[in-house]
Amino acid sequence: MSSLEHVNEQSRLPDRAPASRGQVLRATARELLTLRKDPLPPMSRPRWLARLPHVFVVYAAAFFGFLTAEQLGDHYHVSGAGTWPPAALTGVSITLAMFRPIAAWWLGLFAAGLGAWEMYDHVGHGQTWPWTPGGIFGFAVVILLLALRVPPRVTVAVVSVSLACTGLAEALFRPDRSASTVTGAVLLYGFVGLLGYALRALRLARGELVEQETLTEEERARRTLLEERSRIARELHDVVAHHMSVISIQAQVAPHLAVEPSEELLENLAGIRANALEALTELRRVLGVLRSEQPDDPAAPQHPQPTLAELDGLVDNVRGAGLAVTVEVAGIRRPLTPGVELTAYRIVQEALSNCLRHAPGSRVEVGIAYGPRDLHLCVANTAPTRPVTPSQGAGHGLLGMRERAGMLGGELAAGPVPGGGYEVSAVLPMDPPVLSGSTSTEPKKDR
Repeated sequence: MSSLEHVNEQSRLPDRAPASRGQVLRATARELLTLRKDPLPPMSRPRWLARLPHVFVVYAAAFFGFLTAEQLGDHYHVSGAGTWPPAALTGVSITLAMFRPIAAWWLGLFAAGLGAWEMYDHVGHGQTWPWTPGGIFGFAVVILLLALRVPPRVTVAVVSVSLACTGLAEALFRPDRSASTVTGAVLLYGFVGLLGYALRALRLARGELVEQETLTEEERARRTLLEERSRIARELHDVVAHHMSVISIQAQVAPHLAVEPSEELLENLAGIRANALEALTELRRVLGVLRSEQPDDPAAPQHPQPTLAELDGLVDNVRGAGLAVTVEVAGIRRPLTPGVELTAYRIVQEALSNCLRHAPGSRVEVGIAYGPRDLHLCVANTAPTRPVTPSQGAGHGLLGMRERAGMLGGELAAGPVPGGGYEVSAVLPMDPPVLSGSTSTEPKKDR
């Protein structure tokens, strides 16, 4: 049984034991009068055996139906069509027990009573009544199927009512010279009730085991993911932080090694040091997220995310690297949601980085337009005026920008423009949906 079936099974059980005996009796009576659907759960594996119990039940229904008809006709000499209603109801009750066990039990009792009435005037010396030799075993199948799915107290009530009906029928209406079926009913129905309870308990225990194994697998996968993220964080720190620290120190020491350094050199070295320190800060923030299992873990404090308000500083850094950048803002500038602010900043940042790598000496125009419902971004550059150094990147920059825009329900397009330039444009909704699927456009050309 799957863990979902186990949860459904548990949901049918009482949350807690009733407080008094009267409440127990009333709850049990309600269960006996509830004809709800309760399908027989299939075997979980192997898959081709999943419906094998249903096949056996249908076979048992046909077998005991024909057996009842044969015994009523041959042993008890019930003539005419009187043999078929009890036989048909017996087979239907067994089949119905796969889907509605309580209703099947009531129908089985009715079939037994109808059969006892049909053969009452035909019982000979030593013949059983009110059960036929086969009918008592057919009804045992119904009780077994019922006990597999109902709480133990309901199974006890079903067996008790069945035995009480058998005992009362014999005490009040038993034909002369007939054989008693009370002892056989007690032994048989008590045994199948215990067997059904044991099988049900085993099935529930297996369901709990599957659920625990699932939780264990999820916990193991979560722990493996956290270990992998920690390993990546360590490798990033070892590889990147060391070099960035060296760059920062060299930029700080370089003015002292030069004889009368110019103001332009000092300004460039100060910019290199500031960019290196900013990169280290950003790296530590990312590593903190990688090492933390929960985003709001107090052990990994979160630094403020960059927004469009810091775009001027980003543009100044790019200008200091030798790129001519102009910025135009249209519409009424206003604060946006943190996700839109961060995504817009990262898209512009990545586009400007691509301009530095792939279009040295070009002129770059950054356009930001605040619409009624959307934020429009455009970063366009002219053709490079200096030779382009081959890039060692894997071309994931545009993919990352598209994923960021797609997560917000926005769109991003990128491609060459006439004259040898390149343009990146994006449209981000002001009110993004919660983690919508990616709806970004297909790339025209990866860069």
